[in-house]
Amino acid sequence: MTLHVAVLMGGWSAERDVSLTSGKGVADALESLGHRVTRIDMDRDVAVKLAEAKPDVVFNALHGTPGEDGSIQGMLDLMGLRYTHSGLVTSVIAIDKELTKQALVPHGIRMPEGKVVTREELYRGDPFPRPYVLKPLNEGSSVGVAIVTAEGNYGDPIGRDSAGPWQKFERLLAEPFIPGRELTAAVIGDEALAVTELRPKSGFYDYDAKYTDGLTEHVCPAEIPDDVRDEALSMALRAHQLLGCAGTSRSDFRWDEARGTDGLYLLEVNTQPGMTPLSLVPEQARYRGMSYAELVQKIVELAL
Repeated sequence: MTLHVAVLMGGWSAERDVSLTSGKGVADALESLGHRVTRIDMDRDVAVKLAEAKPDVVFNALHGTPGEDGSIQGMLDLMGLRYTHSGLVTSVIAIDKELTKQALVPHGIRMPEGKVVTREELYRGDPFPRPYVLKPLNEGSSVGVAIVTAEGNYGDPIGRDSAGPWQKFERLLAEPFIPGRELTAAVIGDEALAVTELRPKSGFYDYDAKYTDGLTEHVCPAEIPDDVRDEALSMALRAHQLLGCAGTSRSDFRWDEARGTDGLYLLEVNTQPGMTPLSLVPEQARYRGMSYAELVQKIVELAL
C-alpha cells in the first residue's frame, strides 16, 4: 500500500542536527519503498504545514523537546493525525527521568537511586558520595550529563563558575555512579531485538560519542553472559510495556559485571531513538536480518 507520509525532523532542541540526519534517512527510505513523502523541518508553523500536507501518517523523527516530551504528540492528537512512536502520556513520563523511576521501580525494574537537586544545593555540597552523576531531568542523548569525581575539576563543593549542566538547568537528577559497562537494548512492537555494548574510545558515552563516527565501538551482540543478556532484553521489553511505548524504544543500561544480573541497572527509556547511520536501533534491526528500509516500514505499519 502506497502512503503519504510526512516526516517531521529538525526543530529547535539541542538534538536538531541529529534529528535532521534521522529524518533524511527515514524520508529517503520511504521514497525508496514507493511512498509519497513530505519533509517538514519543524518550526512554529508546523501545524499549518501538516494541515496543508494532509498525510496518511506522520513519521516523528524529532529528538528532544518538543518532539519527544508530549508536545508534538498532543498537537497531532488534536489534529486527528496518526503518528509513529509513543503517544502523549508515555512521552511525558519517559522524557522525565524522575517520573520514569516512579513508573518503573515499583514494578521491579532496577534503576539507580535518584535525588532531584537544585543548583544552589549543589553549590553547598554533594548529594551523594563521589563519584556520582548529574543529568538534566528531561533531556536525551546524554545532553548535559556530568560525572562528578573526587579528583574532578568542578571543585568541592561544585564551584559556581565551574562549567557544567548546573549553569544551564535549575534542577538536576543526581544518581550514584554505576561502575562497569554501557549496554543498550531496542524494542520494536512487542519484541526486544538485541543487546549492544557501547565502548567509548575515551571518556563516557556522551552526546559527541553517540554521534561522531569513530568515537565509540558498538559490539552487537554484546559479549556478555547469557543470563545478563536475557535480563537486559526482559527489562527493556517490560519497561516498554509498563510505560505504554508504541512502535520502537531503546533502553540504556549500566552493568556492574562484578555483581552479575544484580549489577544491571536501567538508566532511561528513549521513546524517539535515533535513526542515523550510527544509531543503535537500525544496527540491532540489521543484526536481526531487517534492512533500514524494512525497519522504517515496520515503524510506519505499527503506527497504522
